[in-house]
Amino acid sequence: MKIINIHKRVIHQQKINVVEILKTLSTENDKIWPNENWPEMKFINGIQIGAKGGHGPIRYYVEKYDPTEIIQFRFSKPNGFNGIHKFEIVELNKETTEIKHTIDMYTEGKGTIFWFLAISSLHNALIEDGFDKLENNFSNNKKFTKWNMWVRFLRKRMKKRSKA
Repeated sequence: MKIINIHKRVIHQQKINVVEILKTLSTENDKIWPNENWPEMKFINGIQIGAKGGHGPIRYYVEKYDPTEIIQFRFSKPNGFNGIHKFEIVELNKETTEIKHTIDMYTEGKGTIFWFLAISSLHNALIEDGFDKLENNFSNNKKFTKWNMWVRFLRKRMKKRSKA
């Protein structure tokens, strides 16, 4: 099944400031990934073309990397996820920047079921949390996107399983 999932956020900052925050992705001083509530994004040698890593059960490698424009990852797991996800940064004007996250993939078999039952909702919440964290680097009025009931239910189930 074809999956296109896009999240965008307009940040009222110059592109260079947003780029600097995105450069911290998957570092010890990560200022975008919401690892306070989600599995950490990890890469053994940092983000560079060919680097392998992921978060939780999702695995991927860096396919394209230009820190001022794009970080593109290609899925390697779970089985049935065939495609990419990427962050893009676009200057809208001198004081406004858009960050965009896109998943563009085909799913098959268990990957399709996994996507629809759990990953889609969890992914949407994770990305919005990450965009909140990014935007909060520049604001005193902290953003916080509330999780929907399904996400809260799934996270509670996952917590119970990890304790067992």
